[in-house]
Amino acid sequence: MTITDLNTVEGRSYPARRTTKNLVGGTSSLSADHFCMGVATLDPNGGQVPWHNHEQEEVYVILEGTGEMCIGDERQTLSGGQAVYIPSNAYHQLTNIGDTPLRMMYCYAPAGDVDHWRQELAGTLPKAGEDVPPLPEGAQPQHTDAP
Repeated sequence: MTITDLNTVEGRSYPARRTTKNLVGGTSSLSADHFCMGVATLDPNGGQVPWHNHEQEEVYVILEGTGEMCIGDERQTLSGGQAVYIPSNAYHQLTNIGDTPLRMMYCYAPAGDVDHWRQELAGTLPKAGEDVPPLPEGAQPQHTDAP
């Protein structure tokens, strides 16, 4: 039996002000053939998973906090206890719009690496409305700056 303890998993910090911890897949000691799972903490007042897309279907579960979720041309506010489905290849972004950290869980399938992590760290994430489709009207701006 392999067990991973979220309290001991090292996280990775991203320029858009979030920390991500892989629980299943990637660098985790737990592996699965068909999905990946992890948790992320978005800093208060603007921490973000920036505008991006990938071939994997994905679900975000908001554990605590309040965020603005954009998928395609839709924009909604999500809070603790809510989940959202993200279809394959759909552009999406989650921004913490609250004064406290937003904690969320993500699960995507099929398993595999997603490019936006590397792109964000390198400062090469495509820019909304320039390189890729624009964010929905009124959405929080996308964070694309490298550290």
